[in-house]
Amino acid sequence: MTDTRTILVADDDRAIRTVLSQALGRAGYTVRATSSASTLWRWVEEGGGDLVITDVVMPDENGLDLVPRIKRVRPDLRVVVMSAQSTFMTALKAAQRGAFEYLPKPFDLKELLAVVARALTAPAAVVAEDEEDGGERLPLIGRSPAMQEIYRTVARLTTTDLTVMITGESGTGKELVARALHDYGRRRTGPFVAINMAAIPRELIESELFGHERGAFTGALARGVGRFEQAAGGTLFLDEIGDMPPEAQTRLLRVLQEGEFTTVGGRNPIKANVRIVAATHRDLRQAIRQGLFREDLFYRLNVVPIRLPPLRERIEDIPLLARHFLDRAKASGLPGKQLDPDALDRLRQHSWPGNARELENLMRRLAALYPQEIIGADAVNAELLEAEPIASPEARSPETLEQAVERHLSSFVAAQKDGLPVRDLYERVLAEVERPLLRLALAATRGNQIKAAAMLGLNRNTLRKKIRELDLPVVRGLS
Repeated sequence: MTDTRTILVADDDRAIRTVLSQALGRAGYTVRATSSASTLWRWVEEGGGDLVITDVVMPDENGLDLVPRIKRVRPDLRVVVMSAQSTFMTALKAAQRGAFEYLPKPFDLKELLAVVARALTAPAAVVAEDEEDGGERLPLIGRSPAMQEIYRTVARLTTTDLTVMITGESGTGKELVARALHDYGRRRTGPFVAINMAAIPRELIESELFGHERGAFTGALARGVGRFEQAAGGTLFLDEIGDMPPEAQTRLLRVLQEGEFTTVGGRNPIKANVRIVAATHRDLRQAIRQGLFREDLFYRLNVVPIRLPPLRERIEDIPLLARHFLDRAKASGLPGKQLDPDALDRLRQHSWPGNARELENLMRRLAALYPQEIIGADAVNAELLEAEPIASPEARSPETLEQAVERHLSSFVAAQKDGLPVRDLYERVLAEVERPLLRLALAATRGNQIKAAAMLGLNRNTLRKKIRELDLPVVRGLS
């Protein structure tokens, strides 16, 4: 079916204009393409087009500067911004200046066509005001696809007060994302208050969060102001929320439901005027199944989830991060250093259990300990080996289930002479795990299928079906 709507495309790259014109034309749209911002602006002023797709860097004007002007003269005209300068600040500016969407180059044509379809059908939204960012200070580093998605999500969230749950391994930068949400959001003039649940004794968490009245407990000689009051008008960052004790979880849930709280020992309700950003390295869904975390609180906090990828999932960002950390080391007074290509290759080969924090510490050590200006692979390798913990089998942490599975799968993959099996690897792995799991559950319940199903979290009929499919022997034990 032919779509009669017109899309205005502005990009100084002829190849990009050709690709977009052809793809959009095949989708049924009418396309007008130009290499200059001035021509695009003239078309917009004349009332042409139903959607704008513009590059950022053009010969006569920055495409981002056009966005607020377009929104002022034609508020309902959606603008999609493209850029090869795929940084957090680019995504942030695009969102804050009223762009409908931001796409980093190189872009996927299917994704672009999906964005175009959404832009032409989505209901009108409130346009954000044009605001200057005060400089290219980058709080988040990386240009990998995984980080591009983080940038776009964070940029959208700076125009709202939605509650956010950030998950990720230790050292992935959860607090950096929380601070970016605050520093570039609507509450940036208010305070940013952080509290780490894992660092506070259980008996003091409620007082730390909500404050206390004089005499509320032994040692409370004066009224104490809690973090909710300290963060009034700003952002409260609840780090390691998975370590919050049950009684504090109940009070926090009540605050999120009612929008107010009382101090420990107090009676008068206080309005909770804060944006909540929570973070954890734990699997909260597993904690819910274990009865350690309230499911209703999880859904109150998990309004917008953001998963930060570990460094091993974004190895293409390692050179950029390493350069950033070396620059920071130099700014703090350490000698300036550079990494040669072999050193960068060695960094890419490392598994980075400590993620970006481990990389930053390594860069600081290299800057402090090595006299040469150009750091090679030998120095990097020596420091990585030196930093590895040496522990006896007795002192070593027990292997987790995930680590054991990964170890066995790695051996299996390495043993394939002709590459990976072309079919059914996923199903084969699941079947290998499923069989011993069901066998152990049945053994633990002495063949009682009702109890085994409850233990596994399965429907009884589902368990029976799997027993038949896997041909598992079931012997009911004596009561």
